Amino acid sequence: MKNTPFTEKHIALGAKMAAFAGYNMPISYTGINDEHQAVRTNAGVFDVSHMGEFMLKGEHALDLIQRVTSNDASKLTAGKAQYSCLPNLDGGIVDDLLVYCIEENKVYMLVVNASNIEKDWNWISQYNTKGVEMHNISDKTCLLAIQGPNATSLLQPLTEVDIVNMKYYTFTKGTFAGVPNVLISATGYTGAGGIEIYFEDVDGAADKIWDAIFAAGGPKGLKPIGLGARDTLRLEMGFCLYGNDIDDRTSPMEAGLGWITKFTKEFTSSEKFAKQKADGITQKLVGFEMVDKGIPRHDYEIKDADGNVIGRVTSGTQSPTMQKAIGLGYVKTAFTAQDSEIFIAVRDKSLKAKVVKVPFLS
Repeated sequence: MKNTPFTEKHIALGAKMAAFAGYNMPISYTGINDEHQAVRTNAGVFDVSHMGEFMLKGEHALDLIQRVTSNDASKLTAGKAQYSCLPNLDGGIVDDLLVYCIEENKVYMLVVNASNIEKDWNWISQYNTKGVEMHNISDKTCLLAIQGPNATSLLQPLTEVDIVNMKYYTFTKGTFAGVPNVLISATGYTGAGGIEIYFEDVDGAADKIWDAIFAAGGPKGLKPIGLGARDTLRLEMGFCLYGNDIDDRTSPMEAGLGWITKFTKEFTSSEKFAKQKADGITQKLVGFEMVDKGIPRHDYEIKDADGNVIGRVTSGTQSPTMQKAIGLGYVKTAFTAQDSEIFIAVRDKSLKAKVVKVPFLS
């Protein structure tokens, strides 16, 4: 099991640790609800250094990205990032990812899910027929996500970059906590605002940055946050989690990701997706709230009023913000309208739920 440069910090802080994607990661410190509320109302720090990063360089780098991703990366200029996915040959999804344009048409960074690093690397490599320079920099890249409405104001004294006014999905490189060449990105997985910072752990950079962040924000309530709250935060926003809500068998059209599926170019499975767009789909990912008391969990069956199976739950939790049980799941398209009545099979019971608009938080 791998460690991140911050593992000892987590242990010293009393984090509950567990294996995740081959890494020893913090699940919670003071409790998921407490950490969740800290991010929603103030600020919190996530160690997400387990994520994967690939650098693609050369005159054909953009061509390769265009070939393997669903979104249109030609729209990116230097300093802008984009959410996208890697479709497979069968109309499913290899992974979802972020594409960072470092130098237009020439240098890009792809950020992929930790559990899919080798899978994604092999998938992209097989389409690299024009000699694009590829580097897997995952093991040497640290990634901290500092999220929450007060995150940027708390951290502004640590950098000359105007992070308070950074536009969503833009980034720049600068000095952070005295460490040069830090990529500072106005992105995140919580819907609460904030930044993510990428850097190498050279000359004690990881300790320096971590300590500086908590020196600046700790007295004002900034907290370390585990992966448990990361999951409840992203679910409240309706953000898809690979392996739960999207996978090799689900299409972006079914998952509500048509907005990152651009038909201005040809890419893997683009014909299949275009046909789905034209003909319609048979199932769709929806959000739902429980009406009856109970927590929906991954892979629970979804039924209609007559007990017929119409889909399955992909993610579910008790929302700390809303104080009610919520979930995502695929259902037949006849049941996707807002307020549609559905039933979640929990053990030997069918519990009533209703389809609602996503994100769950307005």
